[in-house]
Amino acid sequence: MKRIPPKYTQIAAVAILGTATLFTLAVLVFVVFFVLEKGLRVVSWSFLFSNPRDMGRAGGIFPTLVGSVLLPLVALVIAVPLGVGTAVYLTEYTRETRLTRLIRFGTDCLAGIPSIIFGLFGFILFVTMLGMGWSLLSGGLTLAIMILPTIIRTSEEAILAVPHSYREVSFSLGATRWETVAKVVLPNALPGIVTGVMLGIGRAIGETAAVIFTAGSSLRLPNSLFDPVRTMSVHFYILAREGISAEYAYGTAAVLVLSVLTVNLAAYWTMHRVIARRQR
Repeated sequence: MKRIPPKYTQIAAVAILGTATLFTLAVLVFVVFFVLEKGLRVVSWSFLFSNPRDMGRAGGIFPTLVGSVLLPLVALVIAVPLGVGTAVYLTEYTRETRLTRLIRFGTDCLAGIPSIIFGLFGFILFVTMLGMGWSLLSGGLTLAIMILPTIIRTSEEAILAVPHSYREVSFSLGATRWETVAKVVLPNALPGIVTGVMLGIGRAIGETAAVIFTAGSSLRLPNSLFDPVRTMSVHFYILAREGISAEYAYGTAAVLVLSVLTVNLAAYWTMHRVIARRQR
């Protein structure tokens, strides 16, 4: 059988990979454009900063905006220290053993569990057994557990990517292991850690099943961690699923999409600024 010249295989590979990239980009653009085209016609200052009326058929989405900010914030306050701390321990303070392999296998399995299972777990543990009820704290704890595997694995890979020679230089200058981790390893791994955190935020903001089971769906502004909240994703689900208002559902979805895009762009801008500053 005659061998295909390398030049043609290279052309074919570039064409196939380029087509796959363009297809993925086209799907993303189509979804974003479709949601924004139907939703932006509803969005206004009144829509953003007024309370819903008539179960969401009128008014705005201000309480859901507040819930969409507070709930991921509570989850991040809990998940980021635990996730980054676990990653540091696995990479800097332990050797490769059966235990560490078991922990990594467990986090990988945890990342693949459907979100509705997390919602059921959070409902049984936090809402019922611990008596927290449908609340901001119950939802935040559930989301923290859900995004924890993503933060652990991305932080671990970012820490492992820091050259070992950096650690050796730090040790040779008399630094302790913790000083090396805090002043050398973590600053150089920061871009990768931020990426993992942003992935966690994206999943937390757009989550519906786990939130509706644990945080509730109240349209009132929360006064404490033990008050129920409704996020934009839950609000969109209720408006669309119950047939309350397709127009306001698309408006909520448009604000949600723009919020996720804004958060990601801000995070990447900050990350590149940090990298550029460190390279000076």
